[in-house]
Formats: sequence, C-alpha cells, structure tokens
Amino acid sequence: MKKDINYYLSKGMDQKTAEYFASGRKKIIAVAANDDFTLTLTFDNGEKRLYDMREAINSGGVFKHIAAISDFKRVYLDDCGCVAWDIDPNIDSKKVWNNKIDLCADSCYIDSTPVSEEHTA
Repeated sequence: MKKDINYYLSKGMDQKTAEYFASGRKKIIAVAANDDFTLTLTFDNGEKRLYDMREAINSGGVFKHIAAISDFKRVYLDDCGCVAWDIDPNIDSKKVWNNKIDLCADSCYIDSTPVSEEHTA
C-alpha cells in the first residue's frame, strides 16, 4: 500500500523528502560528469536532474579523492544503482569495498534540481 506525505512527515522526514517518497522512489539509469563538478542524472521516469558536488568536494572528507576533474569524471553507476567512484581505479571495488565512494539514488534525486530545457540543448 502506497503511503502518503503525512505518513512520511509523521516519521520525521522534512517536506521535500516526504514528497519524494510519497511519489515513489526513482532509479538512476544514466550519470554524466560535467566540467563544473556537477552530475547530470537521468532517472527511470525520464527526468533529467543536476546534482552539484562542489560543496561536498570542497568540504574534504571522502570526496577529496575526486577533487581532480579527471577523477571526478570516472563516475559510474554501480550494481545497486548508486552513483559511484573508485578511489583507486586499479582496485576492484567489488572485492575491496572501502575503495568506493557512492551516493544513493534517493539522495541524488532529493538534493538535485531539474535540468532546464536550455541545459539539454
């Protein structure tokens, strides 16, 4: 049974997150890295969205490993449908799990913005 926004709000989610889950979870079907450290994400409903990684990268932490544009552009979708990067491309992240940085599709959708027509032309 599909749950409505009020259900998710009652569980402590903010409005934006509650609206997302009430409308149904989305899957990422394509990801492309842009030169400005944003990602263009295509979801299974046909929607294209822009996810800005600049703040996360500039804050350091695990994202420091993709601070060079050449490393950032090695983005891919993993077997779980998450946006992912291998910290060391010579190490198989399926065998060494802590070699991978990933973002779940839910947070990518919630924290991204729709791509306007001018950005798709």
